[in-house]
Amino acid sequence: MTTHTDVLDGLDVLDVLIVGAGPTGLALAVDLARRGTHALVVERADALFPGARGKGIQPRTLEVLDDLGVLDAIWAGGGRYPVGMIWQDGRRQGEHRMFDETEATEAEPYAGLAWMVPQWRTQQILFARLEELGGSVTFGRELVGLAQDADGVTASFASGAPVRARHVVAADGGRSAVRRALGIGMTGETVDPAPALVADIRVTGLDRDNWHIFPPTDGADSEGVKGVTGSLAICPLPHTEDFQLVSSFADPSAEPDLSLEGIRKLVATRTHLAPDDVTEVRWASEFRPRAAMADRFRQGRVFLAGDAAHVHSPAGGQGLNTSVQDAYNLGWKLAAVLREEAPAALLDSYEEERLPVAAQMLGLSTGIHRGELRRGVATQQLGLGYRGSSLAVETRDGLPEEALHAGDRAPDGTRAGTHLFDAFRGPHWTLLTVGTDTEVPDLPGIRTVRFPAYEAYGTGVFLVRPDGYVGWAGPTAKGLTEYARRAGAVGHRAG
Repeated sequence: MTTHTDVLDGLDVLDVLIVGAGPTGLALAVDLARRGTHALVVERADALFPGARGKGIQPRTLEVLDDLGVLDAIWAGGGRYPVGMIWQDGRRQGEHRMFDETEATEAEPYAGLAWMVPQWRTQQILFARLEELGGSVTFGRELVGLAQDADGVTASFASGAPVRARHVVAADGGRSAVRRALGIGMTGETVDPAPALVADIRVTGLDRDNWHIFPPTDGADSEGVKGVTGSLAICPLPHTEDFQLVSSFADPSAEPDLSLEGIRKLVATRTHLAPDDVTEVRWASEFRPRAAMADRFRQGRVFLAGDAAHVHSPAGGQGLNTSVQDAYNLGWKLAAVLREEAPAALLDSYEEERLPVAAQMLGLSTGIHRGELRRGVATQQLGLGYRGSSLAVETRDGLPEEALHAGDRAPDGTRAGTHLFDAFRGPHWTLLTVGTDTEVPDLPGIRTVRFPAYEAYGTGVFLVRPDGYVGWAGPTAKGLTEYARRAGAVGHRAG
């Protein structure tokens, strides 16, 4: 794989330096690349992350991946979540549904669909899309320092020349080197004091039609300590020979053994399987479930996104999804400011919008982990929005709470041969009229779509942001042009 180190070290100033080649960094790089904004991704490791860890893709993230041009590959690389099967003493005790079922609608075409794709495959898909758009990743670059001034940021590395960029985005995980270099704290709590283990394994003796669940029992753990054991679950990963094993431990002082022999012993202790039924451990890690959020998501020209900004319990499958949507929120704003199509103040809206969402999703993940909440409508992230944002301008009076407002996700729908998600797809803004013939301005670079009456919108004029949220809404277009200039929808030139 070409690393482009010579190109990297020879550049005077990059538009954006992205630290971390996980789902967040790659999604952001793809979004910027399709807007013609040069970004370079640097990754400390020598290759993309190899594990299946964040395997659940929620309905709203499927919509995002559709817009980024990778949904076909995501469909091909994944599958529906299998039904849980509870085991006890080597016998099947019955099915367990992981999610409260919801139905897809015209406005929410992926509602009720949690799609399983191993994280390593999601990253490969995003990486391939980035290369298709002319982008690249430089591996083996460990960030060791940052220095900001009024014009940009200089990043230094353990080896190789420093890099100069107008903006830096930390997408380098929960132990973010960028966040530590900035001195930004993380505030949070331990969700569970005991450790957990996650591993990608090859195993015989289990079907691939079910997610196999082995509840805690009275007995002895893999270390021979008597008492209540932790739970263990083994889930087949689609289009692979692998299963993902997730195991909790009841003892906070436990030290999970990640070796093949250690995992064999764990499986044999907690299940009816024999040690040799585990034939291979392909990747393994331990963690202590924690919920934490950075004290701020921006410092000067540096932004925090993904796990660098918020760390979730894996329960509920919110971490990767919230992270990709951080990138989706930030990408169009960075590009607009760098092209001088929007004032620099637009970047203030990133923290304003994403910090409350991250806090909400952290609470949801923690509640699911502790058994206080179930996976359902909230985990799909379709109802998240930015009604309180400075970018959300609603000029229609008397709307009920449940009606579509500025700041909400723009619904899908098809009328008279026009499919809204097709119209929205791409890096542009969309001016949408619904059930009205009112005159609207011809705004350069903005696609105009006239749509017949549709209950998901009501009637009126809607300016849909590049990330699929309603920015401005009104009964007529009065005030729309001023908003479009302020938000970077039409050209705003500094000075």
